[in-house]
Amino acid sequence: MFERFTRDARAVVTGAVGCAERADAPTVTDEHLLLSLLDLPGGRTEFALRALGVLDRRDALESSLAEARRRGGMTKADEAALAGIGIDVDRIVARVEEAHGAGALAHGRLGRPRKRSGRRPFAAGAKDVLEKSLRIALGRRDRTIGAEHLLLALAARPGVVAETLADHGATYASVERVMYGFPDHGSAQAG
Repeated sequence: MFERFTRDARAVVTGAVGCAERADAPTVTDEHLLLSLLDLPGGRTEFALRALGVLDRRDALESSLAEARRRGGMTKADEAALAGIGIDVDRIVARVEEAHGAGALAHGRLGRPRKRSGRRPFAAGAKDVLEKSLRIALGRRDRTIGAEHLLLALAARPGVVAETLADHGATYASVERVMYGFPDHGSAQAG
């Protein structure tokens, strides 16, 4: 699959590894792919992110991601579902942080010593984004996988990253519309 990646897509993947290393994260996640993508200059992705105003709201986007990380990676839907059965996520997070320190739920570090192998593996979510980018490229009949396919895959994959992108104006449909014009109803959004 990686032989199909364009130079920009490879730069995003490499940049994601760097983001994970700087954050001392145990794995490379879909969040790291997004942060790396936000740093990629030029091309369709920068155009789309700028046109949708995401780059202008980068600090707010990063803050939203950090808050979700602090809560153990729960989406708003997860939190609402738990609230519906009487579970107060804020109280639980506060109690865990009181006992184990601030950010104890971030990156799944609670109770797990960190191994240092030199290489950070890709988390399941990041692998899913890479696979989804291939399906999106194939659905669009593109011969290569570019950074634009990675952005679309991030926006399409359910979870905190897609939710945060959507909260900042970048849904799958809006990104597709800005990059390609009217949505291509034959594209592989889900799957």
